[in-house]
Amino acid sequence: MDKHDGRAAGEPGDVRLDGPWYETPASGWDEWTDDTTGGPGPAAPAHQPALVPQPRSATHDEVYLTVQRSAAFQEVRRRYRRFVVPATAAFLAWYLAYVIAATAAPDLMAHRVTGALNVAMLAGLGQFATTFVLTWAYARHARLHRDRAALDIRWETQELTGRTIR
Repeated sequence: MDKHDGRAAGEPGDVRLDGPWYETPASGWDEWTDDTTGGPGPAAPAHQPALVPQPRSATHDEVYLTVQRSAAFQEVRRRYRRFVVPATAAFLAWYLAYVIAATAAPDLMAHRVTGALNVAMLAGLGQFATTFVLTWAYARHARLHRDRAALDIRWETQELTGRTIR
């Protein structure tokens, strides 16, 4: 396959599409078969996708509903909500306070702190800092309080459905 820059596949600098970040199709999803003969069917029409997903069996649905109702899954969701709801409310309140102060109290926001740095600039930089701190706190909370339990649930679900995990 020729590249847009003139290099052919296999030459140094070509783009590989078999890296670990590309998903390989699940079994049966990359094949178009003729239902009557079981062999390869005609090429898919232009208006239909070539990959036709197969419906999940009822057992998979039952497994996922059972997992959703399990105490372990509810605990993971509770831990998630216990962090996300207050953090979202606090950040939204901080953001709205910044916007309201900028519109309702322009004299306060224009007050110089040092040099060309005023209260509005400090509050705006504080918004960025808060975003990074909140992202760090979320990742830490997930790692310490949810990831292990969620992984256990995932493994159990995969074992019950007979699927493999990459």
